[in-house]
Amino acid sequence: MAVCKSRVYSATDVANSSLPMFPSDFHTNRHACPSAQNTSPDRPIGYGAFGVVWSVTDPRTGKRVALKKMPNIFKNITSAKRAYRELKMLCCFEHDNVLSIQDIVHPGPIDHFQEIYIVTELMQSDLHKIIVSPQPLSMDHVKVFLYQILRGLKYLHSSGILHRDIKPGNLLVNSNCLLKICDFGLARLEEPDESIMMTQEVVTQYYRAPELLAGANHYSSAVDIWSVGCIFAELMSRKILFQSGSPVQQLNRIVDLLGTPSLQDFSDAKASKGAVSYLLSKPNKPHNLASLYNLSHLATHESVHLLCRMLVFNPTKRISCSDALSHPYLDEGRLRYHSCMCNCCFNTVSGRHYAPEMEPSACQPFDDSYENGLYTVHQVREKIYQFMTERQKHHVPLCINMASPAFKSFKRSTVASQPEAPDSPQLW
Repeated sequence: MAVCKSRVYSATDVANSSLPMFPSDFHTNRHACPSAQNTSPDRPIGYGAFGVVWSVTDPRTGKRVALKKMPNIFKNITSAKRAYRELKMLCCFEHDNVLSIQDIVHPGPIDHFQEIYIVTELMQSDLHKIIVSPQPLSMDHVKVFLYQILRGLKYLHSSGILHRDIKPGNLLVNSNCLLKICDFGLARLEEPDESIMMTQEVVTQYYRAPELLAGANHYSSAVDIWSVGCIFAELMSRKILFQSGSPVQQLNRIVDLLGTPSLQDFSDAKASKGAVSYLLSKPNKPHNLASLYNLSHLATHESVHLLCRMLVFNPTKRISCSDALSHPYLDEGRLRYHSCMCNCCFNTVSGRHYAPEMEPSACQPFDDSYENGLYTVHQVREKIYQFMTERQKHHVPLCINMASPAFKSFKRSTVASQPEAPDSPQLW
């Protein structure tokens, strides 16, 4: 029981449709009511290809949080397993630059279980909104953003995880410039067996690595590094680096900058025969990397050098996260981040104490053995339900006020139109 607006509500009293999406009565004797309840209205803040996100108030703390709806997860086995994978990943992440779950909304009776609602930290913006805004971006901004992207990505890659959709809209930013990688709807473990085919329908086209555009059916974490390189250039120029209307045009623009790949490059990229024939049928092109200096006044020798290490056609020659973090261009970004933004360093009487490992790797690889034996949607549905209810045994479960107008609007919210999802690959 808790007092709210001079009236007492029970945890089951949701008839009043003026209540917010989360009823403000989740407090028990073990959970003190917050001193000041946030009265901001619940509102949508993001619509993506794999979910809808609203800003809501957690009644247990009075703080604003992000509530994400993961809809349509049981339409087929692929979408069900992806949702389960994303849920498991978000629950295991422990890194300042990677979004993780704060809570899972109680799923209710299993007979009506069709959607997942998760609660995460609320971030004020994302890198796409910042890039297209009139807000000036200094070299310090670019360095501290790029440092955090690579720092978070190193953690993911050390877990064995490929994100497969790194783009500005999936890089959340708060008012202090803290950045977190989000949206793991396409993430998966790296596949060491090169004979196993991997889906090509990953990564938004503008940030898609050339091996994917060239029809590779097996790839590595290097696809994420390519995406980071595209974002790095976009931060400096405030324009998309490779903006084309189709995957073929996208590949052509990449070749215009990098030059015609060698036969070894095609082989290492596992490019399809059709893509190789297409590119070799065109006149041989030299690279035009010097044009990167024209991106903006922020394109210095050090920044272009690092960018050229990321934008390499051959994925085996592309720089890794660890090596990129060691590049001198990021020294100032590292210092700024660890001087006042991180949680791993702290101030003492004698000065700032810096963590011995500033870019930590994951303690252990992500374990996907839970997927073994899951062959039907029904099996996955039961496993997800069991996982969600098990996590809520030791704290007050967070439930949704079904009568809230905000929830009714949230329930009707749809995911992004198909063009916002990764485009279908070119059929070579």
